[in-house]
Amino acid sequence: MTFMERVAPVVDETIRALGKKIFVAGPIAGVRYSRATSIVSSAYKRHGRILEVALRESLRDSNRHSVWSESLFRVSREADALASTQDLDACRQSTLPYGDKIRTLQVDVVAFDNADKFIRAYEVKRGNGQFDAGKIRSVIRDLKCIQVLLKSYGEFCKYEPLGAESKIIFYCGIRSIPRPWSLVKDELDEHFGYPVVEKIEQANDYFREKLHALLDAA
Repeated sequence: MTFMERVAPVVDETIRALGKKIFVAGPIAGVRYSRATSIVSSAYKRHGRILEVALRESLRDSNRHSVWSESLFRVSREADALASTQDLDACRQSTLPYGDKIRTLQVDVVAFDNADKFIRAYEVKRGNGQFDAGKIRSVIRDLKCIQVLLKSYGEFCKYEPLGAESKIIFYCGIRSIPRPWSLVKDELDEHFGYPVVEKIEQANDYFREKLHALLDAA
């Protein structure tokens, strides 16, 4: 299957869900514009999922990456405690055993790079606006937890990683967390050593086309 054959069904299902969304007509906007506002607002929230799938599926076409998602990444009590006491740079130097859990995290994209033997985990965000302080604290805590467990997780998955990196992708360019812990669109191709942006933009174009058709069908 081609990249778009893998991604289009996810976009199509998103559009179907948006088309079924129940909305309340506002006293000023009226039915048409209230519907459009509701659909666009929900589309923004679901766009991150489209970006996540598009990145993962584009990397599947690379001959240097093994790629997957992890819906139940286990966070141990020790990792949570370390994340509370060490800063991001110190966590990069720390490794804890993977397996025990007091909670789990959703990791959008995990990639093992067969070229440099690193395992990397990515949270994919739209990056079209700044997070508030509380959200930043929560995201950094989870980022640190994944970082200290990731190398051991790679071994758990039967790889032999030489190192591990946990990062957040702010695709549209507004970073809520600084380098080197974050990436934006213009850095992705160089980071992966493989052209992913063009394919992600193909998915964005398809999503935009379908969304506009839904809005015009009022």
